Formats: sequence, C-alpha cells, structure tokens
Amino acid sequence: MEVNKLEGNRYDPFKAAFDSLDEFADMISQVLKCPITIEDANHRLLAYSTHDERTDPARISTIIGRRVPEKVINQLWKEGTIPALLKTKEPIRVKSMEDIGLGHRVAISIWKQDEVLGFIWALEIDRSLTNDDFTLLKNAADAVKNKLLQLQTRKNKKEERTQEFFWKLLTRHLNSPREIMEHFHSLQITPAKFFAVQVYKLPHNITNKEEQAISYLLKTTQRVKILLYAIDCNQLILLAAADYFDNPIPELDYFAKMFAAKLDDRFGIKEITPACSGIYEDYSKISKAYDEANAVLTVKSKFPKETKNIINYQKLGIYQLFDLLLEKRRNEEYENYSLKKLHEYDQKHNSNLLETLESFLNFDDNINDAAKDLNVHANTLAYRLKRISEIGDINFKDPNQKMMLYIDLKLNKYKGI
Repeated sequence: MEVNKLEGNRYDPFKAAFDSLDEFADMISQVLKCPITIEDANHRLLAYSTHDERTDPARISTIIGRRVPEKVINQLWKEGTIPALLKTKEPIRVKSMEDIGLGHRVAISIWKQDEVLGFIWALEIDRSLTNDDFTLLKNAADAVKNKLLQLQTRKNKKEERTQEFFWKLLTRHLNSPREIMEHFHSLQITPAKFFAVQVYKLPHNITNKEEQAISYLLKTTQRVKILLYAIDCNQLILLAAADYFDNPIPELDYFAKMFAAKLDDRFGIKEITPACSGIYEDYSKISKAYDEANAVLTVKSKFPKETKNIINYQKLGIYQLFDLLLEKRRNEEYENYSLKKLHEYDQKHNSNLLETLESFLNFDDNINDAAKDLNVHANTLAYRLKRISEIGDINFKDPNQKMMLYIDLKLNKYKGI
C-alpha cells in the first residue's frame, strides 16, 4: 500500500485509498497501536479495529449493540466530553470512568466544514498517545470525512422517505393496513405491536440547528424505541413503540419529561410542552392518536395550572369530553344559574367568589389546601363559601351540583369566558 510523505521525514499513512471503514479502522489501529472505533454523529458504530483483543466494557457493549450505550453517552455529556467534541477539531483526552466501564481513550470529531459527521475513539490501553499520535489522528479524521459524508447522504434520503410515510399516516392519506405494513417493510422498519403518538410543542418554529439537536437525541435515546418522527413548524411528532413495558403509559410519560429536559439541559431548547396519545395496536389509527396528543396540548394551554403534570390523553379525565359538552351547551343555549349569579355579584362588588369556588372545587373541598392556593386564612375561605352558598343557591353537600359547577366553570374557561 502506497504511503505519502508529511512535512519533514514523517509519513501520512492515511492518504492511501481504502475500500471500507473496517479496513480504515484497522489501519488506524496498526499505526497508533491501539484499539479503534469509528462512530457516526449519533454514536452508532460504523467500524472497529479487529486485530487487537485489548478493550474495555464500554467498547464491548458498543460493538455488541452497534451503538454506544445510553448510560455512556449521558456520562460523556455530563463530564463535558461530547460538548467539547462538538466544538473543536482537536483530539480530546478522556479520563477513565470505571462506573460505566470506560477506560482511558482519546477522541476526535470528524468534520466536514462546520458539521460533525462522526467520531474516532482510540483506547489508551498500554500507553498514552503522543503529540505525534495526535497529529496522525487528525490526519485520519480528515481522510475519512468523505466516506462518512457519502453515508450521511444515503441516510438523509432514507429519512426523507420515512418522514413522507409518517405524514401520510398522520394526515389519513394511508389507511390500508396491508399498504401500511408494506411501507414499513420497504423502509426496513419493524413495526411495534403497540404504539403511541407523542407531540412536543415549542413556543417558536423549530430551527435547523434545533432540528439537528432533536435528531441527535432521538437517535441516541434507548429507553423508548422511536419508529418514525416528523417536524411541523413548532411541533416535534414521534411514533413511539409501546411494546416493551408492562405499564406503558407511565413509562411514556417519563420518557416525554426526560426527553424535554435533555433538550433543555444539553441544547438550551426551553419551554417544551409534551403530550402523548393513548396506546394503539391498529396503525390505521395513527391520525386518531395524533388528534389525541393535540387535544392534550389544547387542554394544557387552557388549563396550565390544573394540567401541569398531565401528559397522556388517558389522564385528561373529564377534559376529554369538553368539545362534546360545549356543543351540547350551544345547542341547548344553557347557562348555569348559580355561576351567573356569582358572576354578577363579582362584577357589582369587585369580589372574587367565582375564583374562590373554582379553587375550592379544584382541591376537592379541602379548605386548608384551597386557602393556601388563594393565599387567605381558612376562616376567611369558610366565610366566602357561606356567601357563595347563599348567593348562588349552592348546596356543597350535593355531589351532583358540585360536579356540574366544576364542569361548567371549566367549560367557561375552555371557551374563553
């Protein structure tokens, strides 16, 4: 194999042509005399040197799973290695982290202009790499970038096809179960037996930089399998597998909170509101699941305080029925007499009896909790409740009346009264 001279008397072995990334990984390993792995920008294993049995548990797990374990990625973010690799073209020395099975190693990013295409990791098993080794590692990263760019181009074309497929499902343009399964097969995606649709709403349209961060996090997360995803203005939409949990709803809720928190912590993407549909088995119901997730977002925007901890459609309770109830109210031209009287009293006397009533019902008749919420003494609240009962002709011992008051209060807020 022909080699080319560097400045002075050194040689650059990485200018020679190579047929595969595996061959190139072996070449780096032979030159630097240490085990090598090559990853894409999402920490999926592309190649690894095979002629060296020296290794550590993290590398073994990466080779077996074909991607870096999530616990290792998380630790490398916390410790600052990955943030540094996303900023510099210089090699970075990584200290041993025994709790995650990571030995001493040196890492370098593979850049194409201003974009990171992947990483080379060199394990320091018997010796530390020298400054000359660092120069060689930089040459290796430069030599392999075009190969990774080719892989990225093919990957982007496949992602375009998968996103087009997902939009057809979301917009009801693909309803036949047979056709849906054929599309999964052609895209080499194994459909889950059960699934849910998750929507993450941002306060602004998602930028290209934020889209790259989202894509990175989706492809490195391993807690929940993401089958498909799409971005629409200020929304990230996921098709999440729900096969692997005995109780999928709390697991999907936890994943949604964790995913939003990581986008904030690692990439500064803030004020994300997550929502999740119920669990489905029929893939022709994806559009219905999408509607459910959007219904959660609508309710959360109307009732941010009451629904702060609600993510899943199944936990919306009475809020699920608000559109139907509003339609019924419009058809009947109904108005709650008690709430009308209290509203008129508040308007005339500049009081807040309606707010007091809502807080009392929100806290399930608990005077102490409601008083704390309203920032008044419990005795003051008790007096207000007595006035509410008199003015609105309300019997607080009648559960049917209290339930109707609660629903009508929320319906008024839902329609913006």
